Amino acid sequence: MASSTAGTAVTEIPDNIQPKDWRKTGIIVAFSAIPLALLVFFTYLPFFNMVGYSFYKMKYIGTPKWVGLQNYIEVFTRPDTLSSLKLSLYYMAGALIQVAIALYLSTMLAFKVRGGGFFKAVYFFPYLINGIAVGFIFKFFYTRGYVFDTVLQWCGFQLDSLPYWLKDQRINNWSLVGASIWRYLGQNVILFIGAIMSVDKTLYEAAEIDGANKWQQFKHIILPGIQTILVLNIILSITGSLSAFEGPYVITTGANGTATYFVLMDQLAHGSQKVGLASAMAVVLLMIILICAVLQQMFFKYVFRDADDGVAKAKKKAAKIEKQRRKMALKNAPIVRNGSRNNKEKAVA
Repeated sequence: MASSTAGTAVTEIPDNIQPKDWRKTGIIVAFSAIPLALLVFFTYLPFFNMVGYSFYKMKYIGTPKWVGLQNYIEVFTRPDTLSSLKLSLYYMAGALIQVAIALYLSTMLAFKVRGGGFFKAVYFFPYLINGIAVGFIFKFFYTRGYVFDTVLQWCGFQLDSLPYWLKDQRINNWSLVGASIWRYLGQNVILFIGAIMSVDKTLYEAAEIDGANKWQQFKHIILPGIQTILVLNIILSITGSLSAFEGPYVITTGANGTATYFVLMDQLAHGSQKVGLASAMAVVLLMIILICAVLQQMFFKYVFRDADDGVAKAKKKAAKIEKQRRKMALKNAPIVRNGSRNNKEKAVA
């Protein structure tokens, strides 16, 4: 019995006798405590206070009155809040157009082209401009008889035949969407260029040998390779369109049917001092953004279910094999902990 025990492979796990580095732990806690405290005091506490305000009818000065869910009911029954939510559809359409244009431009600029660095800087520069400044730029750009109308007159159009870009409700929201596309296009272009340049160059060489054209390379190499960045950009662009504020607020101040949900919220909170209603609108908007984000993730997970270059599957298979190997090794090798091996061997003997 003792001989059979001696022939069995026994693995002993020693005690962890390394002393804990309290200095390193203290440094980590100190560096984490400051940003965590700022996050709690300036983000989470105001958010929970805002949720509490949404159940009251209140102003900035005065005694709040408990109304329960009345503010939330009013959010979904007021005509102006529902119409402002509909305006988000304009910005969602603009977000998809923006991503499509950025994907097209980045596919060209990711490879060696003449003047590529110059064009990258030109596309990215509007993103560096402050949003208020962009609003003033396009306010004068769209004003009757100014820059845009002058350029169109050079092209042969008559001023009387041109619409009022910021007054005509058939076109003014599309004008604001155009300003938003101009500002945020460069950000998406740069992100897409970085993602495309990270794709393995040998894949393009193999595709050319197989006779694949540029569209086939884009469809089967570039799109699967930048799937994560593409999905992230679309989700951020569409959810960001729900909270459009700077452009409509600066360019039109929400007039002529251009008041987005955020602009209306600002008017109710600071103009009418309906703080409780504005807080309820903010909570509802947060819920809508979360729902849209989840639905988009589910949609893209379904769309890209077959978009895999084999690397992910190979990693999963290798991890599964390694897990099975370790499981078998632990099963075949008894483990004795904390130096109890001698006592066990004596007991067996």
